[in-house]
Amino acid sequence: MALAGCGRDAGKAAPAAPSITITALIWAPDWPQEMQQVAAEFTRLNPDVKVDLQFMSGNSVEKNIEPRIASRNLPDLMSVNPNAYTAALADQGVLADVGHTAAWANVLPGLKADWMTQNGKRFGIAGGVAATLIYYNKSMFKQAGIERLPTNFSEFLDVCERLKRAGFTPIFWDGGFPNMLANGPFSFGFANNIVARTPDWKARIADGTLNLATSGGADIFAKIRLVAQRGYVQPDYMNSDHDDAIAMFSAGKTAMAFQGTWASGSLMSGKGFETGLMVPPWNDSGGAAVPVIGSETGFAVCQTANKEAAMRFLEFITGAGFAIQQNKRHNISPFIAGGGKMPGDPRLAAYVDAVQSAPITGSPYYSMLPATTIDMLHPLIQDVLTGKATPQQAARRLDASIRAEAKKP
Repeated sequence: MALAGCGRDAGKAAPAAPSITITALIWAPDWPQEMQQVAAEFTRLNPDVKVDLQFMSGNSVEKNIEPRIASRNLPDLMSVNPNAYTAALADQGVLADVGHTAAWANVLPGLKADWMTQNGKRFGIAGGVAATLIYYNKSMFKQAGIERLPTNFSEFLDVCERLKRAGFTPIFWDGGFPNMLANGPFSFGFANNIVARTPDWKARIADGTLNLATSGGADIFAKIRLVAQRGYVQPDYMNSDHDDAIAMFSAGKTAMAFQGTWASGSLMSGKGFETGLMVPPWNDSGGAAVPVIGSETGFAVCQTANKEAAMRFLEFITGAGFAIQQNKRHNISPFIAGGGKMPGDPRLAAYVDAVQSAPITGSPYYSMLPATTIDMLHPLIQDVLTGKATPQQAARRLDASIRAEAKKP
């Protein structure tokens, strides 16, 4: 009987067990299930590779990476931002050059410079085109009698007041997730107050000569505080996070959400209302609003023993796997060509096209500030909102942090 049993199974090949396990450390605060689906589908198609998927937490990508670098416990693939910190990791040999991949060849030409070191090393692939904007509830605007979108910050405050008087919560403030306040009102304050007036601002950040201890620097923080002080945000806003913002706006509980293109899959399909889009009017009267656009957090491969398998996973994430992400995200593709028709909203694509053609644009904060400054900015914004620091004090601390980082070898 035992021999007979062996004979029956002899023609059936046992499933191949994965011979390699790669570790992927991923930033996906609003799409973890989709990333799990990407990893599962990759292993189905590549049965020799298993993906140990780990998710980043907290308020920044860099804060998750730093302890792994310090302990020499590198993942094989990880989420990274296109900034000086990540570029330095590439030049130090921590990250592999991805320039030979099909993914790199497919990246939009306008984004490639974000992902190259000064030495020409290509250290990552963008996860999307990143733009922050204000999504607004057209029904609430109509009920409040608002027929024209605001074109400067003073008019924006007037719109908030009219919405408040009509019984609506004007805008959502992510006090418990300052990452979004930095992506939104901080980045736009920086773009309109600094970028528009200082053409060589990037070089000045790098050499520590950008002066932010000014009225313009303080105004970046003052605007964030003023919106809250006037009662234009939701109750208990200091305990509200990213998921709360999406849920409240989608349910019609706030008239506006200051969010990114990466959340459009949820925000463009509110319940019972049509969503509109506007460039946040963080400019003074008499000037044009400066929009913010750049590369979304992307992916890099580390110099580990599993580098080649990790490269295969990178190719999948940015190829067939990108369509799986898009089932929820509906963000703006960073690629020249995709695998078939991607879900998305043509209104958002039109917004991004218009922003890209603006004469002056700012960058997302995570791509322009030093890593240590990014970490200190999050609690600094919270300190301004809770009254622990004035806008002037916040500007001086921001200025000091950038100057200190520039002095480091």
